[in-house]
Amino acid sequence: MSQNYPNPFNPTTNLEFGISKLGFVSLKIFNSLGREVKTLVNEFKPAGNYSVEFDGSKLSSGIYFYKLSSGGFTDTKRMILIK
Repeated sequence: MSQNYPNPFNPTTNLEFGISKLGFVSLKIFNSLGREVKTLVNEFKPAGNYSVEFDGSKLSSGIYFYKLSSGGFTDTKRMILIK
């Protein structure tokens, strides 16, 4: 999983990730309190590279986290929304 770009962002950013084999993929956005604010991907995906656009226009400025889970792999990164 790559770092989102641009970062900081207003109001959209791109999240890129790759998976090596067919599997269930979950990509979720959390606020700084750990509450889920958006699910971007929640489905089976074939192996490949993907790019997902996140629109934070309905959220307040602050630090958010995005978490990718696929198979036994999990990664979390931080992003900053500035309005």
